[in-house]
Amino acid sequence: MVFMVSSTLYANNPSCLPTCLGCVVPCQVLSVKQLRRRSIECRPNYKCFRSSSRISASLADDIRSHESISIRKDGGMANKCRHAVASKHEYASKPEDDNSSSFLNLLSKQLEAFYLFSRPHTVIGTIAGILSVSLLPVETIADLSPTFFMGLLKALVPSIFMNIYVVGLNQLFDVDIDKVNKPNLPVASGDFSMGTGITIVMTCLVMSFAMGIIFKSPPLFAALLVSFLLGSAYSIELPLLRWKRHAFLAATCILIVRAVVVQLAFFLHIQTYVLGRPVMITKSLVFAATFMCFFSAVIALFKDIPDVDGDRDFGIQSFSVKLGQEKVFWLCVNMLSMAYGAAVVTGASSSFLPSKLVTTLGHLALASFLWVRAQTVDLASKESVTSFYMFIWKVSDSMQQR
Repeated sequence: MVFMVSSTLYANNPSCLPTCLGCVVPCQVLSVKQLRRRSIECRPNYKCFRSSSRISASLADDIRSHESISIRKDGGMANKCRHAVASKHEYASKPEDDNSSSFLNLLSKQLEAFYLFSRPHTVIGTIAGILSVSLLPVETIADLSPTFFMGLLKALVPSIFMNIYVVGLNQLFDVDIDKVNKPNLPVASGDFSMGTGITIVMTCLVMSFAMGIIFKSPPLFAALLVSFLLGSAYSIELPLLRWKRHAFLAATCILIVRAVVVQLAFFLHIQTYVLGRPVMITKSLVFAATFMCFFSAVIALFKDIPDVDGDRDFGIQSFSVKLGQEKVFWLCVNMLSMAYGAAVVTGASSSFLPSKLVTTLGHLALASFLWVRAQTVDLASKESVTSFYMFIWKVSDSMQQR
């Protein structure tokens, strides 16, 4: 401001400069408007040198201050500009990161929901059952050829699809019951809509039958067809269907599929379609089918023990509802113990010593684990009963693989 006043002083009163040569005369500081309206008069009797020194110093300080302020302002503006540009780039990159992260989270959630929807313990049971029975026709190491493994794969894949159809269909018709008994299942919890569940179920059904037709194996297609019919009759809410409401019919469905269809159909699939041998019923096949009858009956009985509350509310007359959880629980444990006992006797009668030792000691160990674990189950806790149910699947799968 002083610099501006001095410039204005000279412009409006040039006679002041000769009078005070080499100095700036102190003048009254006026606003810009006042300077424009009138000129400034000099005071000749004032001490010129001292005044000029002070004013010059003040003027220099003001100029430096003005430059410093300008630099700070420019620097500040530059920083603001850089910050704005960085923020702009950061803002521009956030939507891409957020979209990518949200897509991965959504995909992970959907895969987890599909995993629960497929009821993995039943899929594992199906795989173990097919693997074990498919090894029964094998007589020599040479039978374990690429043709054998390809035939095994042709049996496994459509069977897994059919398994997902059966358990998925049951969830579609049991939504209200599952909200009480199994609220973590995706349709009951809302992770899958009804439309999504129907799409998965129908896709698996079509894929299963399409493979069964393409592979041209009559035993395989028969197994898929029987599984479809009994699985549909078990769950669908139509007259003469919904067999799960009746304890005997529900147990019969599971027993036929697991103990008869899987054992006989897939044995014949490997024996005739893959290895090209004539139909022949062996001792090992009879034993496998007998054991699976026990196992299937136990599964049919035990699966309803943790679901008593929902089944009772919706009119499902399971054995657990009729007889009580404790009676059904110990009935299942005793039936499995009998199955392991039969396996021990069969193993002991073997003429091949390594097979005798493995079969006998292995099934004795599994039976012991079963009894020890059964003593720790709290029937009042749904989590404890469900955990033991999963344990039964594991030990039974282990026995099948033997």
